[in-house]
Amino acid sequence: MNTQNKIQTEDREYIAGTYNRFPVALVSGKGSIATDINGKNYIDMSSGIAVNIFGFCDEVWQRAISEQAAKLQHTSNLFYSEPCTKLAHLLCEKTGMKKVFFSNSGAEANECAVKTARKYAADKKGEDFFTIITLKNSFHGRTISMLSATGQEHYHELFRPLTPGFVHAEPENFDEILKLTSENKTAAIMIECIQGEGGVVALSQEYVKKIADFAKENDILLIVDEVQTGNGRSGKLYSYMNYDIQPDIVSTAKGLGGGLPIGATMFGEKVQNVLGYGDHGSTFGGNPIVCAGAVSILERLDEKLLEDVRRKSKLLSETFAKFNGIEAVTGMGLMMGLKTKKDASEIVKACIENGVLCITAKDRIRLLPALNIPEDLLLKAANIIGKCCE
Repeated sequence: MNTQNKIQTEDREYIAGTYNRFPVALVSGKGSIATDINGKNYIDMSSGIAVNIFGFCDEVWQRAISEQAAKLQHTSNLFYSEPCTKLAHLLCEKTGMKKVFFSNSGAEANECAVKTARKYAADKKGEDFFTIITLKNSFHGRTISMLSATGQEHYHELFRPLTPGFVHAEPENFDEILKLTSENKTAAIMIECIQGEGGVVALSQEYVKKIADFAKENDILLIVDEVQTGNGRSGKLYSYMNYDIQPDIVSTAKGLGGGLPIGATMFGEKVQNVLGYGDHGSTFGGNPIVCAGAVSILERLDEKLLEDVRRKSKLLSETFAKFNGIEAVTGMGLMMGLKTKKDASEIVKACIENGVLCITAKDRIRLLPALNIPEDLLLKAANIIGKCCE
């Protein structure tokens, strides 16, 4: 039995069967090139589902976490920590938000957002104002409450009863928002500006602006889930910045950590003091090593890099327009969905055989390359993907 077969056999024997893995065992990587156990190289167009935003083994990030690991790997949140404080300062400075709570994942960041919204509404309007409106086709995480928040029936089927207090509106139908807020005592509206797991679909400017204005007029909190869309992915630091709105609460994760687990919930002026001592907590939230790495990521997400993301996005769109097998290109920045004539899952398999790693979202190919992927590699991967679509 060769080493890859041994890994696959032991994986099936000892790891819960929750992932339908591709038959590739990755062992190393540098930049946007990943290498499997047999020595085959791949251009990575998925970046660990929008996590490795500076690619594999980024040297600045490596140095930051290594230096911190040699000083202090963990301390409880009963003590102060400089990396944690520095990261919070940077996030607030770059977004205009006021305070931050750190956790370990996007689902946890969204849980914190919902808890905060419900406490705000209960304090101001009464305990029966707890409903959170989300959108159909959304995805907000795998905890039982975030499954309830997710507007896709597929994720609900096996895990009922779900947490009550979540209702779902049809995207781009503002009348449904009005209807649901009239029928439910509403604490918040929670949206993804680009629905990633829902097929990489960007919401329209008009629709998002209507929601934001309505929420503000009626003292309903606006939560924007930036778990996948955030940290430069859309061509702006956070995707809501493309829509000329200011949310009350922003959740993020994935790319912020650069490869280590982190979640962050950012609070605007209205809600900055809603949570007090003991109202929320996380053992590993704000871990010094993770925060040191995140600081090294966030410090480099400047306008020059974001402009380059937007330029690369245009290059990709222009390249994919040349292939008849691609019917539509959706998304924003370097978060892109390809609607294809052939089955997307079969195309992804063909791409892997031809040395490109990409993934799917619903019936589309989903592309999430490192933000700093070299142009020549990006175009090489795009042409391989395009040919696999024909």
